[in-house]
Amino acid sequence: MPEPGVALEKLGFLTIGLFDGQDPGPGHQDTLEAIELGERLGFDSVWLRCRHLQYGVSSPIAMLAAASQRTSRIELGTAVIPLGWENPLRLAEDLATVDVLSGGRLNPGFSVGPPMHWDDVREALYPDTADLEDFSYTRVARLLGFVAGAPASTFAGADGFEQFSPRVQPHSPGLRSRMWYGGASLASARWAGENGVNFLTSSVVRAEEADDFAAIQQSHIRAFRSAHPAGAAARVSQGLVVIPTDSASAAQRAKYEAYVAARTPRTAAPVGPARMLFARDLIGPSEEIAAALYRHAGFREVTEVAFALPFTFSREDYAQILSDMAAKLGPALGWAPKG
Repeated sequence: MPEPGVALEKLGFLTIGLFDGQDPGPGHQDTLEAIELGERLGFDSVWLRCRHLQYGVSSPIAMLAAASQRTSRIELGTAVIPLGWENPLRLAEDLATVDVLSGGRLNPGFSVGPPMHWDDVREALYPDTADLEDFSYTRVARLLGFVAGAPASTFAGADGFEQFSPRVQPHSPGLRSRMWYGGASLASARWAGENGVNFLTSSVVRAEEADDFAAIQQSHIRAFRSAHPAGAAARVSQGLVVIPTDSASAAQRAKYEAYVAARTPRTAAPVGPARMLFARDLIGPSEEIAAALYRHAGFREVTEVAFALPFTFSREDYAQILSDMAAKLGPALGWAPKG
């Protein structure tokens, strides 16, 4: 349980990878350069959000394939791929390919449920099978099975000059142990534990038992580990929005404070019929952020984090934030840069 004097083991960051819809190239290059910077700064991991039909990374696996050839050490994750948009067999092939290309550094995170704005996209996404698609945990089980090497075909052997395998190729043996589930409810936490995957928590939870974000997140983590075969050793990563300002200019601090102020009202109470509860963004000098994290019941349950970068900042802002995370905030939490 992290507390002052107990070192944080893994420090990562999460980005949405924004770009200009009229000129998407520079934004994608900025994201790849941020990943390279993260490796140089000693981060343990980088995670990409998945944003379909938006001006953010829509194909994180393709992006991470590119990143795998521009880095050598940093772990490459997705947080998260919504499986409602994916064919589990085809996704398993892509994941295994990128894992092989990266030398076993891929950490795929995923979630279940119907695609966002389902009624608006169903005809384009599944024109013939929309009413038959299964968006439950069964879809996840299929993906996990294919990644682990379960049969995907009843045929194996030669067909003329071509050789066929009954399972997904390439097969990457260690990938199944690096699969993550992004959950915001108690049921999803328990499911992740029972099915032996790692657990991603974020800055949003479902307020089912209480209205205190940290207490809810703590209960999810404990429920996950109590259901997981590895128990207390089961991997959990926390992902809050964290903005250290140690080396920020006055103009940057003003921008960051305005961003946080605009987002803070939504954290006052659960939102909507699903009672989604958002965490407050943490902003300020690294020592103050570290003190706030040590008071956070959710943080005290984890040994690794993937702090989320704000969505709308510039590449210069991200460079400052990442540099302060690595040089100031990480060490304040007992972490040391890798490499």
